[in-house]
Amino acid sequence: MAEQNPQIFELNNGTMKLTVSNYGCTITSLFIPDKHGNLGDVVLGFDTLEPYLNRVAPYFGCIVGRVANRTKEGKFTLNGTDYTLPINNGPNSLHGGLKGFDKVVWEVAEHKQGDNPSITFKYRARDGEEGYPGDLSVTATYTLTSKTTLRLDMEAVPENKPTPVSLAQHTYWNLAGHDSGSILDHSAQIFAKHITPVDQTQIPTGEIKPVEGTPFDFTTAKKIGTSIHEVGIGYDHNYVLDCGEEKEGLKHAVKLKDPVSSRVLDLWTNAPGLQFYTANYVNGIVGKGGAVYAKHSAVCLETQGFPNAINQPNFPSVVVQPGGKYQHSMVYEFSVE
Repeated sequence: MAEQNPQIFELNNGTMKLTVSNYGCTITSLFIPDKHGNLGDVVLGFDTLEPYLNRVAPYFGCIVGRVANRTKEGKFTLNGTDYTLPINNGPNSLHGGLKGFDKVVWEVAEHKQGDNPSITFKYRARDGEEGYPGDLSVTATYTLTSKTTLRLDMEAVPENKPTPVSLAQHTYWNLAGHDSGSILDHSAQIFAKHITPVDQTQIPTGEIKPVEGTPFDFTTAKKIGTSIHEVGIGYDHNYVLDCGEEKEGLKHAVKLKDPVSSRVLDLWTNAPGLQFYTANYVNGIVGKGGAVYAKHSAVCLETQGFPNAINQPNFPSVVVQPGGKYQHSMVYEFSVE
């Protein structure tokens, strides 16, 4: 197959417009209407692909894998074989390693226009790539399923060895507009009664801890800024999605609302966890149109397997067997209220 060049593709249904690259399956912009019908771009990013290719972006908009989030000390054992991953985040391995799925060019398998435009990307990860076992065929399809709904369906099929697989979509959201500053006034409702607390290197302790009575409680809607100062530099925690209503096999993960534009994002998923991250390490990145992105200028809503699940027997397993299939879907439902 001829090597494909990194480029940007558009999905447009007349109400919302998505631009996405085959480099890392990266969402570079998403325009959705506010209460007055004005379109605004609600994701952080860059005007060209150069900063993504030059790795300026802290995972803006991309799909991360083969295993999202942190693996303790970059080590795990599977069926009696020890595996070692690149260390790229303190003492740990993060988001698939030095050259994860976010830093490769995917094949464009299909690009459809029309009322429900979609694009399908494919990537085949090799046995031993970034330390992971077995060849793995991955597909990711973005679809505008209604006037103001974006759906992402990800699948991964191990070809010859059991392997951990946990993909996540890492868009940085600001419903007021990518260039509008802090998200501390956004309200969030997370359909989770528990989190997985972490040690000082951000690795879960193995505990499943109730959020009730803590700054992590978003079971009813509250402003992100209300208790953020009680959790260090901000939220960067895995929520256990255990109390959302279900719709078409997906559970309600989070409802995010911006009071200024009245834009609302309802996120639905079949994943067990949600990394709720308030862009704590974003610091003066110059993005689209010269906008300067600062700390807390966006929120990431990464539905995922639990961090370090491969080393935590009491977490839901992320191991997929040959003959099996990893399937992860999420629906981003936008509205105004």
